[in-house]
Amino acid sequence: MASLKHPSLWVQAIIASEFGRPCDRVFTLIESIPFASASIGQVHKAVIGSDQEVAVKIQRPGIRKTIEADLEIMLHIASIIENNIEEVAFFRPVRIVEEFARTLEKELDYAIEASSMEQMTEQFKDDVTIKIPKVYRRCSSERVLTMAFIRGIKANDIDTIDRAGLDRKKLTRRGADFIMRQVFEFGFFHADPHPGNIFILPNNVICPIDFGMTGFIDRATGELFADLIHSLATENYKSTAKLLCEVTDFDMQPDLARLEKDINLFAATHLSKTLKDIKTAKMMNKFLELCATHDLRIPPDFFLMMKAFISIEGVAKKLDPDFDMISHAVPYVTAAKLEKFKPSRIARELLGFGRETYKLIQTLPADLMEILRQAKSGRLHVDIKIDGLDRLMHTQDQTSNRISFSIIIAALILGSAIVINSDVPPTVFGVSVIGIGGFFAAAIMGIWLLIAIIQRGKL
Repeated sequence: MASLKHPSLWVQAIIASEFGRPCDRVFTLIESIPFASASIGQVHKAVIGSDQEVAVKIQRPGIRKTIEADLEIMLHIASIIENNIEEVAFFRPVRIVEEFARTLEKELDYAIEASSMEQMTEQFKDDVTIKIPKVYRRCSSERVLTMAFIRGIKANDIDTIDRAGLDRKKLTRRGADFIMRQVFEFGFFHADPHPGNIFILPNNVICPIDFGMTGFIDRATGELFADLIHSLATENYKSTAKLLCEVTDFDMQPDLARLEKDINLFAATHLSKTLKDIKTAKMMNKFLELCATHDLRIPPDFFLMMKAFISIEGVAKKLDPDFDMISHAVPYVTAAKLEKFKPSRIARELLGFGRETYKLIQTLPADLMEILRQAKSGRLHVDIKIDGLDRLMHTQDQTSNRISFSIIIAALILGSAIVINSDVPPTVFGVSVIGIGGFFAAAIMGIWLLIAIIQRGKL
């Protein structure tokens, strides 16, 4: 008969709900006390079958509703900020919250995390330096994820790593190789490889866990990123400025000469040091400031990729402070750049281009005839959108409102002066009450206008 260390009732209820049978029919044994906890779920050690040890991640009850309510509040606040604070509106806070919501949605579905683990297992199946925990699909669902139980050393536990006789420099290189291959070779990457999410196994094997946050970049973006890293490594800052504009979003083309100068200063300040001297958080903030100064917005997936590099760099800094991440990336960058010129790649792209051209030639006559029919019937409409026009119209409206407000204030002051001089009743101490009221109203409106101008807000 199956034995069971009784976990909390909600854990048993969720397991029973997800698999349609009692907890002790799914797991031979499950420990009552979780060995790891987070805001979304907690992890219990368990056994399936006769002796297979597993780690079971179980989502907390009601967490989805709680997160949805929090996101709704965040979205409302972001909308207010975007509509009322011009300096922050550029960063599209609503879009940021929406992207954050999509990321959380993926983290809440453990079936997606299981698929990510299986995909990464396939990617590194021939790499003996990387181990991805096995997923047990028959004991996994949207709210329960069962994987092989890993006994290892956390990447930030330096003393234990040293006592185990592991090679820190080799571990650092392998950790860097892990993220480099994902970004430059596969385009699918673990977006949160911080020290707590990386275990070190015997023979200097890297074992990443917790695949709730992953990122994907298409081939074109990956190649642009490779070119960007290469231009930084070779100190070709003119090319870096152009490439940065290609990988970011903007409303108006920035001044490339000024951007090149700022990138040069950024590189000299932050990239000419050994890893132990680089303050990653400060460097990240300075890079974001550089982008904001030139009105450049970083796309979400690109930001996740940067986060992954910074996280793995944090691990590397603890293991080998002298490690140079940029130099280590050069071979991967070079390989990614050469990939574009492989005959097989060129042949595939030419074939794809030929197919698309053939489709265009096939549909072009019919499309032209449809446009002509629409024009003849008077149903053809052309919408023209001019970038930056909304901001210009907003500024114009703001200016017009302030001028109108100023005229009203001036009229109130003049009218009040005439009323006081004419001794229009009622009066207090010989002064017209209506005139005093007019001056008081003009003073309030004047202060209001001054505050609006200082804050650059709407009237």
